[in-house]
Amino acid sequence: RATQYTCMLLSYLIERKADKEKLVMKLKQLEASMSSGRKMFRLGNMVHALVAARRARQLPDVVPRFCLTASNLTRALYFICDAVLWLNNVGLQPDVDKSKWRNWATKCYYFSLLMNLARDWYEISWRLEQAVQEKKTKENSFWDKHNQELNCVKCDGLHGFLLLLLQVLKRHPPLLLDLVKNLCDLSGPLDTLGIYKTNPGVIGFCGILSSLVGILTLASPHLKLKQ
Repeated sequence: RATQYTCMLLSYLIERKADKEKLVMKLKQLEASMSSGRKMFRLGNMVHALVAARRARQLPDVVPRFCLTASNLTRALYFICDAVLWLNNVGLQPDVDKSKWRNWATKCYYFSLLMNLARDWYEISWRLEQAVQEKKTKENSFWDKHNQELNCVKCDGLHGFLLLLLQVLKRHPPLLLDLVKNLCDLSGPLDTLGIYKTNPGVIGFCGILSSLVGILTLASPHLKLKQ
């Protein structure tokens, strides 16, 4: 995934240079190969998404339960559409309407990301409320260094809210990384669906950043946001 988006970004950056046409062509071919390969590797992910949706139904809190269940179910639908597109690419289903299936896949992926972001915002709101309560209960007590940093923030006005938000995200790296990844992943569907048009450079950069976050959470599982 990181290789695919790196190729996309590099080809966008150098495509206007006259002497780089062959390199741009090779980068685009490599990008297409990586994309096709990823579709093949994702064939089993629909099962994983369904299992995750079933597990999310057991969550005690109604908001994360709804968001994660909906996210995983729509992600499973996305993987099904993606598998159909892969079958078309390899010639096993030549009569498939690619534009229709690609549009369905993008919509499913987009909705899944929105549900993930809704869950992230719920977590942020809950932790913001906790931080405010912590500030109020410890106003007249002896604070350690960690709490002093939080209590220096005034919660009135937009500036105070943003400072408190930054403090909360700083104290909860898994939540910050999940938020960054979901926001970066959103650039592709927004462009494809015509909601917010960008360019391959922006999509490539966001894809690389999202991939690096994914690699980081794989290498350090404690940085992955728990369900």
